[in-house]
Amino acid sequence: MLSRKAVITIVALIIISPLFGVILADAVGYHEPLDVAAEKLGLKDVTDKLNWTPFLDYSVPGLPATIGYIISGFIGVAAVLGLGYLIKAVLGRKS
Repeated sequence: MLSRKAVITIVALIIISPLFGVILADAVGYHEPLDVAAEKLGLKDVTDKLNWTPFLDYSVPGLPATIGYIISGFIGVAAVLGLGYLIKAVLGRKS
């Protein structure tokens, strides 16, 4: 199980993540490197036709970008931790 200190650190990082991923990225005009490369290659944006996730660009439809970023962060951390615990449980039984 995660220590209290680790949980507090993870939660704090998730909560401040919109500062870097949304607010400051917009302020400096940051664009994802793959988006820049695709634009230089003349590739078309097909996300309106091919969208496999409800969390496109770490956003939640109907919520402000900063809140969506935080929710996406919690979902991502939960998925990684869940997968880690699942692998640990499977490998732990074989030992």
